[in-house]
Amino acid sequence: MIHNAWATVAILAGIEIFVLWFSSLPRFLGWFKIFPALFWIYFLPMLFSTFGILDPKNAVYGSVTNWLLPASLFLLLSSVDIKAIFRLGRPALIMFFAGSAAFVFSAPLVFCLVKGMVGSQFWAGFGALCGSWTGGSANMIAVKESLGASDAVFLPMVVVDTVVPYAWMAILVIFVGSQPIFDRWNRSDRRILDQLTRKSKTAVPMEDTKWSLNVGMVVVILALAFGASVLSQGVAKFLPTIKDVISGFAWTIIVVSLLGILASFTPVKELEAKGSVKIGYWLLYLVLTSIGAKANLSNMGSTVILIGAGVVMVMIHAAVMIAVARWIRAPMFLVAAASQANIGGVASASIVAELYQPGLASVGLLLAILGNIIGTYLGILAGQLCRLLV
Repeated sequence: MIHNAWATVAILAGIEIFVLWFSSLPRFLGWFKIFPALFWIYFLPMLFSTFGILDPKNAVYGSVTNWLLPASLFLLLSSVDIKAIFRLGRPALIMFFAGSAAFVFSAPLVFCLVKGMVGSQFWAGFGALCGSWTGGSANMIAVKESLGASDAVFLPMVVVDTVVPYAWMAILVIFVGSQPIFDRWNRSDRRILDQLTRKSKTAVPMEDTKWSLNVGMVVVILALAFGASVLSQGVAKFLPTIKDVISGFAWTIIVVSLLGILASFTPVKELEAKGSVKIGYWLLYLVLTSIGAKANLSNMGSTVILIGAGVVMVMIHAAVMIAVARWIRAPMFLVAAASQANIGGVASASIVAELYQPGLASVGLLLAILGNIIGTYLGILAGQLCRLLV
């Protein structure tokens, strides 16, 4: 068993690099359709610990999380374009926030139904899941650490977060051809689509930003990210903590998220063209490997029940989305795009939006980015609502 801290970090980084490289090869894309690269980045370190290669109790995992998670969140949030998001208009934002609210309030309801079967400790797991389903993977990890969810709780939730969203995306794709039927039944206001088409012309571009690796710029980006990490941890020390409600690290996550959002209004946002978002995801994935290395396969017994709980949450979400769409006469395009922006991520929301209305992929992209901004806060809120039921 490997105990050395540097050797452990090197192995974790090696796993991350291997999975990202392997998933980028065209001939192996089929391997990652059901279980994406993010899942393997978490799962493989867990196997290494389960079979005695890595020490699951190594203190270095905590250091990786404490320093890299705030740094990665700062880089990811500093690149958002909040002005472009709000230019989408009221109907798009109403549909998105309706979907998010459905998850926040369905999480404690469903947790109350299943806590007798899975254990009351899963209150934090439902918060982490809600963080993902109102935001993304970065939010899920941030909420997990903020609420202090154990690895025994987090592992089954990772499986739920992998299986259910892919199934839901498949359902949304199947119903692409049903748009005219839904819009007639709903008496949808098709002028909303015309407005979105005009506004999308000024939205952020869909293609990946092209950049070349520049060592000097990487050093600058990392220095800025870790500076934000140090600052947020320093500020968190002066903020009040409440046992089982909000910890010092939860304050760190909240503060660094706010710093990232504020930085997006400054020239720091321009660092996206220099690779800041890529570096932010690399740091985030390394945090995920360290979390996986602390987990164990023996904690999977309640996964089937939790998948069922996730399905119920999505059904409540769908019902709310349809009801709100009926209220504001939103077309089915907005129902699908906003829903996938909640449950999925930037890539999948863009794909669904493009399938429903060619040329409007940027609507799904911007709504998913909005989820990245608010997902951590909503996940923490949902977790605390679940905790009240314990």
